[in-house]
Amino acid sequence: MKRITLLALLVLASACGSGNGGLAIAPAANAPTSSPLPAPSSATPAAGTLALIGDIGAVHDPAILKDGATYYLFTTGNAGNEGGLLALRTSTDLRDWTLRGPSYLSLPAWSKSAVPGATGMWAPDISKVNGQYRLYYSISTFGTNRSAIGLATATKIDPNAPAANWVDQGPVIRSQTSDNFNAIDPMTFTDASGNDWMVFGSYWSGIKLIRLDPITGLRLAGDPAPRALAQRPAPDAVEGPYIIRHGSHYYLFVSFDACCQGVKSRYYTVVGRSSAPDGPYVDRAGKAMLQGGGTVVLTNGRGDGSRFIGRGGVAVLQQADGDFIVYHAYDTQRNGIPTLQIQRLGWTTDGWPVAQ
Repeated sequence: MKRITLLALLVLASACGSGNGGLAIAPAANAPTSSPLPAPSSATPAAGTLALIGDIGAVHDPAILKDGATYYLFTTGNAGNEGGLLALRTSTDLRDWTLRGPSYLSLPAWSKSAVPGATGMWAPDISKVNGQYRLYYSISTFGTNRSAIGLATATKIDPNAPAANWVDQGPVIRSQTSDNFNAIDPMTFTDASGNDWMVFGSYWSGIKLIRLDPITGLRLAGDPAPRALAQRPAPDAVEGPYIIRHGSHYYLFVSFDACCQGVKSRYYTVVGRSSAPDGPYVDRAGKAMLQGGGTVVLTNGRGDGSRFIGRGGVAVLQQADGDFIVYHAYDTQRNGIPTLQIQRLGWTTDGWPVAQ
């Protein structure tokens, strides 16, 4: 494993103060302080976690894509690449990961006026649509919802030159301090009817959904105000959304509580489902996610006696031979460094995901 530099950890810590897949810290009045961790009886042991090797440290908010024989993993931070943003890692077997370098060398020019004072890019999302790679990312600053989600496109990902080929397409959606949402933590998906969507959000009034133009990957012209999918009573946190379609339902995964505090992080992951992409989403007990509902998929880890604490910032890799849940957690044996984790994701007979 390559040595993780101090600069990488400082950049990651800075990102954790600003805004994904749970990197936005809400104003002090909104900070989670007392919401309980899930009870031990709901714990899901990490017995099915894959044995990973290589460059798996300093990984936050992983976004994953399999294209051909290669897995591409984009993450928050520069992971040792001075001046670089959104680190790229690759693997051919989902277990041995190689750090390739930064996908951006500097912030896009438009971000200077859109989000004054921003210094980093966080919480990426990667997809491939009609031969075009689409890399979405978040830009924000500490403690505010003056934020933006941007898009870069490419026809080729080059592991030997990760920042090559990407063309920035500008902002998809922005939020101001006057808005009741935070435009970070993007994730895109296509519904059963072929419509393209982006789910996003952190703190404030929770998780939102907008329509995308399938041609450009930007927001669809005439799209109404963002639709609400999940919310928790203040000061409880909900962020880092990820939606997949499985069978006849859509599943919304989100991270609850606070990340980015090393082994003190309270992060854990829950899920709800709906028969429609725009909801309503409910948990296994029938509680609406707009009312704080969510069935635990990944516990915080502390109650399990795990080495890895604060499991969240998830992505889901769907494959013909089985699904995987990909996330970060903080290593109690390495000073709380955020570390890549991958587990198999099984399904119950009544259609609920279980991290195995």
